[in-house]
Amino acid sequence: MAVTIATRRQMLVFQRNEITEHHIYKRLADSVKNPENQKILLDISEDELRHALIWKNLAHQEVGPNRIRIWLFYWIGRIFGFTFSIKLMERGEDSAQEAYERLAGIVDGIDDIVRDENDHEVALIGLLDEDRLKYMGSIVLGLNDALVELTGSLAGLTLALRNSRLIALTGLIVGFAAALSMGASEYLSTKTEKESGRDPLKSSFYTGLAYIVTVAVLILPFLTQSRPLFSLAMTLAAALMIIALFNFYLSVARDEPFQASFLEMAGVSLGVAAISFGIGYLVRVWLEVEV
Repeated sequence: MAVTIATRRQMLVFQRNEITEHHIYKRLADSVKNPENQKILLDISEDELRHALIWKNLAHQEVGPNRIRIWLFYWIGRIFGFTFSIKLMERGEDSAQEAYERLAGIVDGIDDIVRDENDHEVALIGLLDEDRLKYMGSIVLGLNDALVELTGSLAGLTLALRNSRLIALTGLIVGFAAALSMGASEYLSTKTEKESGRDPLKSSFYTGLAYIVTVAVLILPFLTQSRPLFSLAMTLAAALMIIALFNFYLSVARDEPFQASFLEMAGVSLGVAAISFGIGYLVRVWLEVEV
């Protein structure tokens, strides 16, 4: 069957995508320590290489990979985990699949080959087992508690104390004490769940780390700004940003819906902040405290 110039160009695009993903999977495989995960990533890498060769043979031309994309997704994988990197990359596969299907009616034999390979790829991705996803519950616990407790505490302290430095000092003490408490509680909780498959020390570490990082971000405006109300507004904006980023991560890595989870976390955090803001005002008036 004769292939048009437009169709050949589309084939070259597909070839470049496939050879790029071949290199991404191979580099991610080289960076993981778990032998099973490494084998799965290498298998997917070989699948992508076969895809690229199919398109190369059909287009009768070879193209190189996208080096920037390889670098980008490799480092996303190193920082946020290879599962997140892979699923983020694979999110673009739906539009590619539609393009494959359109081309299947033009080029003989493509539909069966691509469908088989993609099904295999999806099955392999489902077998990946990443340590940090196993402890996602601990991260959620630390992050959620820090967002709710700190936004509430800082909102109350803002109206009660009305001094940015004093609010930051009090928030840091409360935040770090709460982080240690949460870490210890998660350690004891995980230790009693003998069938969870999670290490108590790792669970404690992830919970405490998520809490401390959130505390640092939320208190930063009070350390850099002299106006308490403006600092509080920046803190609430930072809280919404953390919630959005975290829920986006979950929506990609664990295939969870973004909007419902984001609205729920945002509603709880901002609701607690609003209530605490009112309590701070009432306490200041009742105790007649002026700072």
